[in-house]
Amino acid sequence: MKKKVSILLSAALVASVMTTAGASPGNAPNKDGEFKLGVDVLMEDELELVEGKNVGLITNPTGVDQELNNIVDVLFEHPDVELTALYGPEHGIRGDAQAGEYVESYIDEQTGLPVYSLYGETRQPTEEMLEDVDVLLYDIQDVGTRFYTYIYTMAYVMEAAEEYDIPVVVLDRPNPINGEAVEGPVLDPDFESFVGLYPIPLRHGMTSGELAYFFNEEFDINADLSVVEMEGWERWMYYDDTPLHWVLQSPNMPTLDTALVYPGAALIEGTNASEGRGTTKPFELLGAPFVNSTELAAELNALELPGVTFRAASFTPTISKHQGTLSNGVQIHIEDRDAFQPVETGLHIVQTMLELYPNEFEFLGTNFFDNLIGNSYVREDLLNGVPADEIIAKWQDELDDFMDVRADYLLYESNDAPGRSPGSPDHPGRGNNPPGHGN
Repeated sequence: MKKKVSILLSAALVASVMTTAGASPGNAPNKDGEFKLGVDVLMEDELELVEGKNVGLITNPTGVDQELNNIVDVLFEHPDVELTALYGPEHGIRGDAQAGEYVESYIDEQTGLPVYSLYGETRQPTEEMLEDVDVLLYDIQDVGTRFYTYIYTMAYVMEAAEEYDIPVVVLDRPNPINGEAVEGPVLDPDFESFVGLYPIPLRHGMTSGELAYFFNEEFDINADLSVVEMEGWERWMYYDDTPLHWVLQSPNMPTLDTALVYPGAALIEGTNASEGRGTTKPFELLGAPFVNSTELAAELNALELPGVTFRAASFTPTISKHQGTLSNGVQIHIEDRDAFQPVETGLHIVQTMLELYPNEFEFLGTNFFDNLIGNSYVREDLLNGVPADEIIAKWQDELDDFMDVRADYLLYESNDAPGRSPGSPDHPGRGNNPPGHGN
């Protein structure tokens, strides 16, 4: 008999779970007040997908049910489920490894289960890792941005599942920055990497379950795939429109505001400026020792970008770029998240820093920024002084094409947010014209 244990994430989970500023857990997310995560639907209504089977689980600290019970505990304690292996993505199954940090495999001392790293020697489960596994279960919260790597761990798991004839089940979770807004260039396949494996835009507006179907069909993975859908989630919802608590998806994703700025602010990672790692506001704080913060804030505010204000700020990162050195720059303050367009904002930040500090500000390496943005022409245009609006116009046709294909894989309705109507000032682009698409 399995006895109740507190394993892997329980203590860390209690410490790390937080409610996003402005969130109200318990708010009714739709007209019926009903909401269920994929994991809750699985355990209540679709247990036959794992019942009586040896289960391999891909998860991290975000793999909790609505009562914040860790899915490892839930499955390990269930009398009709045999949990046989665990698999961790980037940052590890505990979520404590920094970005890009090698993650080891080990044996969990509490359960005796093997914990295999999918961000170490291999990023795809091997045949040896899949011994004694009848079904693979994926349950990780995504952040809605192309270069967040969990969705590619999911794709690699699907490839391995197809190769070794193992069914794979994805437990769906919300897109925290909503399922309507789609922005940015579609990845050029020549720039395929683990921060961009498939041609999707920077902000894709899809859930992990929708992406799983999309990857499986459009890129011929052909896995035996099931998606356990959420109940009560609609495309207009941000994370704090659900009754869920925010759980850190990674060490530098502490709040919903972080996720909102991330699709554009993370482009700074491809430069010699700090993206705020090692501060309490990663991706909201951006800067470098050579920046004049007052000057940068004034120039960015003069652009009158939608839904955002910039504040002059200084900070000293404790890790990563400019560690221990005073950096000057800006903090991004979102004024209207429906109007805010993070990719456009990030592009303007990079261009403005390049214009103000041409002798100090530079791109790192040969491919890093290109891999993040998904092509080489954006960097080349920035260096050649092409206005940001002209650069944005270049990717609209490919974005339109993506939207046509994307429509075939959407699992959830796109109803109007309560109290807002399509076309109202605080509700731009709802329905057939999502924000950032076709503007």
